[in-house]
Amino acid sequence: MDERLDDLMMRGRRIFQREGEFCFSIDSVLLAHFPRLKKIFKVLDLGTGTAVIPLLIADEVAHVHAIELNPLMAATARRSVALNELDDRITIIEGDYRELKKFFRAESFDLVTVNPPYRALGSGEVNQSVGIANARHEFTATLEDVIRAARFALKYHGRLCMIHIAERLCEIVDSLHRHQLEMKRLRLIQPKFARPPNLILIEAMVGARSGLEILPPLIVHNDDGSYSEEIKQIYGL
Repeated sequence: MDERLDDLMMRGRRIFQREGEFCFSIDSVLLAHFPRLKKIFKVLDLGTGTAVIPLLIADEVAHVHAIELNPLMAATARRSVALNELDDRITIIEGDYRELKKFFRAESFDLVTVNPPYRALGSGEVNQSVGIANARHEFTATLEDVIRAARFALKYHGRLCMIHIAERLCEIVDSLHRHQLEMKRLRLIQPKFARPPNLILIEAMVGARSGLEILPPLIVHNDDGSYSEEIKQIYGL
């Protein structure tokens, strides 16, 4: 079994990951630090993968439910939760978030987080690994599926926090509007200061009035390739 145990560099937490399956990247870490969390929040993480986001935010909210379609990934996520003794704060569900009504009542959550597949089918090179391909391309869930699921899960004035690629911003805004979600915060992520944004962090609210806060851009790397000071702070370096 090609498995490794990685350090999350937070409170001694560790996470199981499998070679040949999708392993979390900086995208998930940035998303985990984006929401404005409250201790009373009931959170749903869509397509949780290795459960990195629940593991990073569990101490800041009431409970995190995390749903994952891939049985192998769901089982691995459960083991990571147990290893970190967080079974009372994180629940891993094996299932398809396009069918959330099988698992939850509508409008049950304060916050939904999701790091979805970025690429529509027919765009970009598809990875040979099925697990990685499904995480990167919309084989199992489209952007519309993601936002529809979030709207089903969220209470009135509940919030969706998502990371995605910058080039699909117009599609995202259109889909949010059609599902009664209004974008409230937007942060552009730049690989370096002089490079254009390639990723975006979005917070949208159910039933909100218009009014968007555009945050300062997040710069990932300095010109010499080292992490920026903000990224170092996020990683606790």
